[in-house]
Amino acid sequence: MEEKTINSYYAAKRQTQISNIIFDAIIFLVLAFVVVATVYPFWNTIAISFNDGFDSLKGGIKLWPRKFTWQNYADLFTTDEIFHAGIISVSRTVLQTVFCVYCTAMLAYALSRKEFVLRKPLTSVVVISMYINAGLIPGYMLMKNLHLIGKFAVYVVPCLVDVFNFILVRTYINGLPDSFVESARIDGANEFKIFMQIIMPLIVPSIAMISLFVAVGAWNSWFDTYLFCSNKPELHSLQYVLMSYLQASQNQSSSASDAGSMAVAAAAGSTSSGRTTPISIRSSITVVATLPILVVYPFVQKYFVVGMTIGGVKE
Repeated sequence: MEEKTINSYYAAKRQTQISNIIFDAIIFLVLAFVVVATVYPFWNTIAISFNDGFDSLKGGIKLWPRKFTWQNYADLFTTDEIFHAGIISVSRTVLQTVFCVYCTAMLAYALSRKEFVLRKPLTSVVVISMYINAGLIPGYMLMKNLHLIGKFAVYVVPCLVDVFNFILVRTYINGLPDSFVESARIDGANEFKIFMQIIMPLIVPSIAMISLFVAVGAWNSWFDTYLFCSNKPELHSLQYVLMSYLQASQNQSSSASDAGSMAVAAAAGSTSSGRTTPISIRSSITVVATLPILVVYPFVQKYFVVGMTIGGVKE
């Protein structure tokens, strides 16, 4: 009887191990498919960006360039305009991130205090603004009345507070023990000192999380440049300049009769500066626009995960 029980136990154990192996294999295959589906499009874009423009028109480029060349990037960076636009984009991204994160965190702290009488009505007003938008024309008129049209401040001032990030930070602050603030008040600290020296160090994960959101949005933004600073070349952002290059390249392509006429022109002795095509310039622009975010994200990833998990839970 005991031997039969032992055999049954080992049989059940082997069956469980086989089931676990099959389950792990299925999970691995699914995750491998997700990784390939996620990474391949961008890797293919990089391969096309390093491939000869006219050769890219033939298609068939997968993981590696068929005719390797730096010409796509050389044509993209032929003028100083791209470097100046890069400085503008970096400057606006840094300033917008710093000011938006600071102002949003300060507002979140103020409206998280239970002793603040107007906490609930002001919170309702702030949250409603996330769902109700006045529209493009009133927004433009507001910037005009504030004398921000054609000025660098138009990149920073309208983005001082983000409602979605405000909700995340306030939820995070509400999860902190009230004893931290109470003990600081007993020691004689004012609200600003409490915010800067106690609250800010405790909400670093949520700060890093919303900093990533704001930085990505600021770096990728181009419509505000088109709307407010299109007549100010010295304030053009990198994304706006790259978009202009892409549109110009597409317009040149549409003026040609077909891809065959472009290949004939190339075979007839076109210059190296004419070797770029819309698909190659589009791939180069995608890589240039995405690379800074890919470099920054690994450094804030751990804070991003912690901020999303802890910020959404309150004990």
